[in-house]
Amino acid sequence: MQSIAGHILVLGLGRSGLAVAQRVLAEQDSGAAVRLTVLDAADTPLLAERAADLTSHGATVVLGADKVPDDVDMVVLSPGIPPATALVVAAQRLGVPVISELEFAYMLTDSPFIAITGTNGKTTVTSLVAHLLGEAGIPCEAVGNIGTPPTEVVAQSGLATVLVAEVSSFQLAFTRRFHPRVSVLLNITPDHINWHGSLEAYVADKTRVFANQTYGDTAVIDVDDPGSAPYADIVEAQGVQVCKVSRATRFPGGATVIDGMMCIERDGQLIELVAVQQLRIVGAHNVSNALAAAAAAIAAGADAASVRAGLRSFNPVPHRLEPVGVVDGVEYFNDSKATNPDAVLKALESFGAKPLVILLGGRNKGNDFNPLAARVCERCRAAVLFGEAAVELETAFDARTFDYATAANLAEAVEAATAFARPGDVVLLSPACASFDEFSGYEQRGERFKDLVSALPVGGC
Repeated sequence: MQSIAGHILVLGLGRSGLAVAQRVLAEQDSGAAVRLTVLDAADTPLLAERAADLTSHGATVVLGADKVPDDVDMVVLSPGIPPATALVVAAQRLGVPVISELEFAYMLTDSPFIAITGTNGKTTVTSLVAHLLGEAGIPCEAVGNIGTPPTEVVAQSGLATVLVAEVSSFQLAFTRRFHPRVSVLLNITPDHINWHGSLEAYVADKTRVFANQTYGDTAVIDVDDPGSAPYADIVEAQGVQVCKVSRATRFPGGATVIDGMMCIERDGQLIELVAVQQLRIVGAHNVSNALAAAAAAIAAGADAASVRAGLRSFNPVPHRLEPVGVVDGVEYFNDSKATNPDAVLKALESFGAKPLVILLGGRNKGNDFNPLAARVCERCRAAVLFGEAAVELETAFDARTFDYATAANLAEAVEAATAFARPGDVVLLSPACASFDEFSGYEQRGERFKDLVSALPVGGC
């Protein structure tokens, strides 16, 4: 655990930046020799309200900022700010540590971390690991990209509390000493290229989750995924115990499926967990997610009986293949958190042979939509392309013979999808894009979708 001292600069006044600022001020109130400056390039009513509160407690806050002070001792960067922006570039030129909120929280606690990363599946696995540990009676908190900044939690949690952290590439990019006792890498596919600048940089930042692991630590790696598989041998060479997850292949010390039964090998013994059919989360990718979560929980001390009970009782998380309702024989599913093409490809495999009408759109994150369009044309009855990315999506679909419509926004997209759908179909919101063209986040988009579905007339009236 490290003390806070000197002049701390926080870049970004979103939820994680606010959590850091409040913690620094708390340290100041406790007598620490520390002062706080907060900068944000934006200037909104919400930010102004937060700034006024922080200022009243002794912070210096500048909204609409375009330069950084030159006398700071540490910079804590909010994950939403790309490293190429002017404020971040200027901060890095100061020659002082520039760290993420995740690294800042790690400095403040000796609690063990389980760090879960991957392009897709992080939220489900983080929630499931916390659920399994809870079943086993192990104190834990789900933190990170799942919604609660770890800095909010570390001041209140005891040293026995396991911090189950969903960690994004944004957060990992600016870590230095972050050392999870258990790490989980689910998959690596192209995403956030607009933030990182290249796929290579994205991969390098994502795999920083292993950087400080060593003997006595565990890494859970899905080796069915070609992006993550190469890291199993690399991390094992560091002396880390690696649990290889594969639905099809049994590896020593790994997690797999044998004759429909999820299993994990520990100390040379095969432990049967639950049958795949007993999971409440659907899709082959969620079998992999459940195997990874079980392996992580057991590595953190959960007993097999509790893991079995937790796997059976865990429900789908909101906005991830979430059942919304049935209207006139058509099922509606909210997969708003599918913000890249690979997440959508996995969702398409989760409904057996049921005909699908898919809603795609939002704001592109630098991804190529052509492979996605090809698979959608094979698997779906129709598609509705909406929002800012509709033109790019339409270009990908125009080269193919396929039934699609375009819509300006989500409300129009739901209306168009409902017109396409027939009894027995599934209407799936799985956008492959970020939500920021129309919404504040994927959660708001998903809630809006659920509201739109609940308002659909029954019987077409």
